[in-house]
Amino acid sequence: MKVKRVKRTLVNPKPLLTIKKCKSSGTKKALKKTEKNDNGDVTAALKYDTKILNTPLQQKKRNEIGISKEKSKNHKPSFKTKQKAKKFHEGELESLKNIDPEFYQFLKHNDKKLLDFNIFDSDESDDDSPKDNDGNEADQRRTNQNNEESGDEDSDNDKTEKYHKPSGELDVASDESDFEDNETGAAGNGTQKVTLNLLRQWQLHLENQNVSVDVVRKVIQAFSSALASITSDEGNTAPTAFKVLGSATFNGIIQLCVLHLQPAILRILGISARSTTPIHKTKKWVKVRGCLRYYLTDLVRLLEQVSSPNILSVLLKHLHQMAGMTASFTALCKTILKRLIVLWSTGDETVRVLAFLCILKITRSQQVSMLHHVLKAMYLSYVRNSKFVSPNTLPSINFMRRSLVEMFALDLNTSYQHAFLYIRQLAIHLRNAVILKKKDSFQAVYNWQYINSLRLWADLLGATTNKPQLQPLIYPLVTITMGVIRLVPTAQYFPLRFHCIKVLISLAKETHIYVPILPLILEVLRSNTFNRKHTRTSMRPIQFTCILRLNNGQLSENGFRDEVIEHLCSLILEYLAHESSSLAFSDLIVPTVLALKRYLKECRNGNYSRKLKQLLDKIQENSRFIEQERRKIAFSLNNTSQVQGWETKMHNKGTPLAIYYNSWVKIHETKKRRQAAQIDIINADYEIPSIKRNNRGGVSMKSEKGKVALFPSDSEDGDQLPEVAENDERLTEKIKRNKKRNLEKRKEAEKLQSNVGVEEPDLAESIDIVKDLDLDDW
Repeated sequence: MKVKRVKRTLVNPKPLLTIKKCKSSGTKKALKKTEKNDNGDVTAALKYDTKILNTPLQQKKRNEIGISKEKSKNHKPSFKTKQKAKKFHEGELESLKNIDPEFYQFLKHNDKKLLDFNIFDSDESDDDSPKDNDGNEADQRRTNQNNEESGDEDSDNDKTEKYHKPSGELDVASDESDFEDNETGAAGNGTQKVTLNLLRQWQLHLENQNVSVDVVRKVIQAFSSALASITSDEGNTAPTAFKVLGSATFNGIIQLCVLHLQPAILRILGISARSTTPIHKTKKWVKVRGCLRYYLTDLVRLLEQVSSPNILSVLLKHLHQMAGMTASFTALCKTILKRLIVLWSTGDETVRVLAFLCILKITRSQQVSMLHHVLKAMYLSYVRNSKFVSPNTLPSINFMRRSLVEMFALDLNTSYQHAFLYIRQLAIHLRNAVILKKKDSFQAVYNWQYINSLRLWADLLGATTNKPQLQPLIYPLVTITMGVIRLVPTAQYFPLRFHCIKVLISLAKETHIYVPILPLILEVLRSNTFNRKHTRTSMRPIQFTCILRLNNGQLSENGFRDEVIEHLCSLILEYLAHESSSLAFSDLIVPTVLALKRYLKECRNGNYSRKLKQLLDKIQENSRFIEQERRKIAFSLNNTSQVQGWETKMHNKGTPLAIYYNSWVKIHETKKRRQAAQIDIINADYEIPSIKRNNRGGVSMKSEKGKVALFPSDSEDGDQLPEVAENDERLTEKIKRNKKRNLEKRKEAEKLQSNVGVEEPDLAESIDIVKDLDLDDW
């Protein structure tokens, strides 16, 4: 009480007692002196104040006031006063929650007892004190002295009892606290930290026969929280039910969902994995529908962000198991299929196969609503990713083509609409190229996308030959393919011609329809560029597997003629081996035999003559065999069924040409594999020199008219345009004019060639190749 009065005199010094109430003259004088010392010394005011308080009258009043206080202490407050005080306290807490919510959450988490503070705790604590207040002042002075002499320990204990005690669970701040997540805030928002022990408990629950739906929901929420922990953006931090920290916990959640979630859902629904019953028609489907949709959405998000082929393979296998549960989610299925088509067209080999299996399973479950969109998206993706063909991309393109044929075969009525539309587009491009004869129109036809589209539709028509829906499209496709071959019939596009001929041969073999292919092959033998003598010798062979067009430098090499002869013999042999059991084989080969004999008379290359002579002998041998069998026929040629039966009998019996073709295929495949394994390594390690020969005929590789440049070339002569028409008379006249003019130059070149037969490499790159080669390395 003294301290309060001292502060009162300092802040607003006023007379403690009025003059009317003061009866003693001493008190009046003291008050007058205190009024004079309002602006004076503080110590003087304190002295007068103590004199006033020590008067007998003031002591008596103090004793009365003390008694009244003790009574008020002993008197307990009523129920209404407690309710008012409680409401007032709650209002202050609500205001604290609105003014400083972070501090309120801190108190709620660390010291919840402080928020449940009772306003009457101090009064109840005072009841334990002694009630006897009649003690003398001497006793009070003794107790005061004892309290003053009690030491710092008792005073410290009293102070600690008056103030708030913080919880012992508080963490000490570290230097790295600014970079760590606020775990207390996450726990305050109601999130639960996922631990390995919790994952084990969930696994045990999922393995039980009676699985709870709540456990499945918690696992799916944990999966979503794990995905959010690696994909959350700074501006997109939505609250999650669980908090996932560490890679071990993340991997544990993914493993738990992949291995145990799908069997648990099937046990909840009460069906087996091989059941054909639609899942969305079960009784408990409504309970798991919402959380399952939530989980599949997160699974697609994870597929979009994972790039490792191994992880993608695991997730796609899991999605293949869950594919039957997507039947009731139409919008979600479109998102899933869109992502799967991307993986099918651009992923790794294993990823492509798994993605296709998922596409096939999902599409079959919703064939009526999804097949149209899937076929369109897959065809466009196939064309988009078949723009460039190389030894590395060729297997993936072949896989996409075969799998797409299987998808089109699901429903031929729907496939006919797509096939008719896209084959018509191919015909429109070809018509524009024939009419306009411009570079852009030629480029729209002479490219890998166009050729791969022809291959796709030929494979589809061949695979569905027993069903009548797509048979009307055979004739348009054959006509388009022949038009592509004859669009630019030059030697530069011999590779493209051979690719188109292979398409026609495969279509004829599968559909058993006669296609006039032999004239397209024999036109190569009459080409002037092919019969021209090569001017460059290269040890590197030319392979037509991944190219469509040859440049002028490749046309002048010896490897060009070698590869053309190889393809010419293989294509004639493949087609005639298919027709070797035909009743009309002897009549069919007459133009071919005449063309081969005519070329053998003019050919001066012993290697080419030997190959063609062997082919001609096998063809004539098979012709004699068919003629002998035809003499035994007793039925009329108008009887189609008996003719087909005879041809089937000859095919099963085996013809000489078919037997030879089967053995040739085995040898040829072995040779191709050997070349693919060795020739690339040799060419990559060593620069094999080439021998230059003078162009004695003086034939220029450039033509003044009729040049059409379709694609850029990688060689030095790549900017030159292909010849659309070859004029033999003009070339012979030009040869005669240049022969006299360049006679002296040729003689000098021959002298140089006799002295230096091989190109000398640059000094900077001069390497003795013979010394570098080691037989042990081979």
